Amino acid sequence: MVSVIWTRGCRFEEADGIGHLPITIARSASISKDQEKTGNHVSTEAEAGLELTQSFLIVAEELNFRRSAERLNIDQSALTRRIQKLEHLLGFSLFERTTREVSLTPAGRAFYEENARLIYDYNRSVKAARLVAEGKTGILRVAYMAFAATELMPSAVQRFRTAYPHVDVNLRYIRTQGQKLAIAHDEVDIGYMIGPFEHSDFHSLLLTSDPLYVVTPKNHALLHKPDIRPVDLADCDLILGDMIEWEAYRWQLNEMFSAEGVLLNIKLEASNTLALLGLVAAGLGVTIYPESLIGFLGRNVEVRPIMHPDFRIQTVLAWKRVNRAKSVRHFVNIAKNLPVRL
Repeated sequence: MVSVIWTRGCRFEEADGIGHLPITIARSASISKDQEKTGNHVSTEAEAGLELTQSFLIVAEELNFRRSAERLNIDQSALTRRIQKLEHLLGFSLFERTTREVSLTPAGRAFYEENARLIYDYNRSVKAARLVAEGKTGILRVAYMAFAATELMPSAVQRFRTAYPHVDVNLRYIRTQGQKLAIAHDEVDIGYMIGPFEHSDFHSLLLTSDPLYVVTPKNHALLHKPDIRPVDLADCDLILGDMIEWEAYRWQLNEMFSAEGVLLNIKLEASNTLALLGLVAAGLGVTIYPESLIGFLGRNVEVRPIMHPDFRIQTVLAWKRVNRAKSVRHFVNIAKNLPVRL
């Protein structure tokens, strides 16, 4: 046998011996054959069961039919009929009635306690699910690359956590190409990557377009030039990020310098910023960084802008078009409202 409990529009079914309440809400005799076939009777049963159970719970709390009817905004006689109908469906009495008082029967008290617990658990689950649906709780997985790590990502995360403190933010450092795959495979929700990025399956938001700077050791010959142009780097020993971690950036640099007829003279490669800066500070060559990192390069190197309007690196925020999570939408809106460099 299957036990069925109706509470606030939710249908709980449990096999005998597992659930707490062996209560069967009988099928209405008025169900038509068409309803039987289509299943449309379910909503009718649900509404009837919900109405009866809610009425019972209020009477059980008030132990007074007049006050209960006022709370339900119905006639007292209509409330009495509801309780009688529920008792008929259940097969046992819920209340002891005298001319002076109303009290719960032992079965009625058990029915009240179990339904009150179920409704509490149900309301709690609805509240938790609603918070997730509204993007106010849950987990937001954010990927980022080096150029977003110092300002763009931290600023957005700080504001997001202030606005949505119950959403856990999971941060992952992933290079640009890896982010595209991670977002496509639903391993992360949103990512800061090198742009431009245009794809029919993704949304992207341009956040910054940073001018490029040359980073040199102290007293390097380039520092004596009034302006540094792309052609001035043709004879310099370059130290760049390797093609594993810095692939997207390297391709962008190659395209920019090739357009100016400059072949990059790459002497050393490293996988992270600290190593690159250490090699530059040691006098082994120069490197190239976007403006977003200039303030974090330390005192052992010098920086100068590369004077060319097209020598810029974009940072974009990207996410899947089919990802309709409100937490993603909230994060994008916060990122949109941060100061930008274009």
